[in-house]
Amino acid sequence: MGREPEPLFQAWSYFRRRKFRQCSDLCSQLLEGPPGEQEPDSEYSVFQAAWSLKTRALTEMVYVDEIDMDQEEIAEMVLDENAIAQVARPGTSLKLPGTSQGGGPSPAVRPVTQSGRPITGFVRPSTQSGRPGTMEQAINTPLTARPITSASGRYIRLGTASMITNPDGPFINLSRLNLAKYAQKPKLAKALFEYIFHHENDIKNALHLAALATEHAQFKDWWWKVQIGKCYYRLGLYREAEKQFKSALKQQDMVDTILYLAKVYLRLDQPVTALNLFKQGLDRFPGEVTLICGIARIHEEMNNISSAAEYYKDVLKQDNTHVEAIACIGSNHFYSDQPEMALRFYRRLLQMGVYNCQLFNNLGLCCFYAQQYDMTLSSFERALFLAENEEETADVWYNLGHVAVGIGDLNLAYQCFKLTLVNNNDYAEAYNNLAVLEMRKGHIEQARALLQTASSLAPHIYEPHFNFAVLSEKVGDLQRSYTAAQKSEEAFPGHVDTQQLIKQLKQHFAML
Repeated sequence: MGREPEPLFQAWSYFRRRKFRQCSDLCSQLLEGPPGEQEPDSEYSVFQAAWSLKTRALTEMVYVDEIDMDQEEIAEMVLDENAIAQVARPGTSLKLPGTSQGGGPSPAVRPVTQSGRPITGFVRPSTQSGRPGTMEQAINTPLTARPITSASGRYIRLGTASMITNPDGPFINLSRLNLAKYAQKPKLAKALFEYIFHHENDIKNALHLAALATEHAQFKDWWWKVQIGKCYYRLGLYREAEKQFKSALKQQDMVDTILYLAKVYLRLDQPVTALNLFKQGLDRFPGEVTLICGIARIHEEMNNISSAAEYYKDVLKQDNTHVEAIACIGSNHFYSDQPEMALRFYRRLLQMGVYNCQLFNNLGLCCFYAQQYDMTLSSFERALFLAENEEETADVWYNLGHVAVGIGDLNLAYQCFKLTLVNNNDYAEAYNNLAVLEMRKGHIEQARALLQTASSLAPHIYEPHFNFAVLSEKVGDLQRSYTAAQKSEEAFPGHVDTQQLIKQLKQHFAML
């Protein structure tokens, strides 16, 4: 038997292998040891080293990359005091994505979210389809487990992580900590800041420590300026955050700092400024994938789908295993009536090891529309097997309903849409399609009730409004038909059938 490694070295080995729980436990044993065993080394004592290592291990357990996690929730929209132009010029605002002339598929082909943006091929916090676009939509949206604010959801859960990792209480009692003393020890201060920011979620104390530390560094340490900017961003002080990130960039050009600054501009609804920042960053960091991907995301959010696809292709030239770029290009091909091309991209994801319900769901749809019927049902079966929650199962049954409609089996389609609603009772598209099937059977009242449910669940979708308008017009209820047709036109101004229906109704009213 060889000698047992030194405990501190063993803890460091656990940390390097991402075994943070064992690392934390071993550091706790070292910290509980008698003072005589804590022999000082060249710079810090063993006690300080174990304390710092345990702090980093606890932080890594709950660490979330701040660059990608950005989800504006209801309270942020209401309580935001930043003045933003109410009538933005076309193509310069994320609040009015429909104003951009991107040449992408219309809502008749590609579904849109509540805020009017097309559904992307890759789910990100800022592009989730259930995210309300305005306060009115948020209030009218059925209640779910979605947090009212981003702070009340993810951040508070991170803040209580200390009670989970230490049953006796938090590892560090922040109220009794002398932050000025730690700010004078840069190596300890950085580990302590990340612990306070990520693990304890105490932004005010983290900001205080960062301010003291950057003052001790005579305002020459770019890292502390970035951390102060992150604190300001979390507190909603975006202009102050912008100043800190710009100052940090002057001292040290870093890709992460550019991404943080772009986040600030996007929150201030300045996508053109963010695009210019990314392009300036690409001049200094040619071929940087995260910057190209950031440009593609902004174009996608502004409905400029063709430009977004070009930038995603540039991403793949630099990194041909980039999952987001492959998924978004595949989705764009599918909605551009090129299912065979989309199938190639989704097969590429499968070869890379992505193995989930969503991928097989997309493969099933691509196989069906590419007329490769032998693979369609097996892909959907695999998707049902891999579904992790009821929402995913509902998506699979909804798509199976479309397959059934495509092959002419309306009874099977009816059952599939019913199963969709069994798994997800808020599925507006399934209510709409069930209503159409009920109309074909001559069940007018059931169809009307289903269409009203669909339009209340998803006012941003034009189909329920249009179908309700057509149904009401057929039974002679012209006033309701006109109201629903106007809502349909508001959701999709370019829909020709809606315009023709409104024209007919106006002629009827003129004759009265």
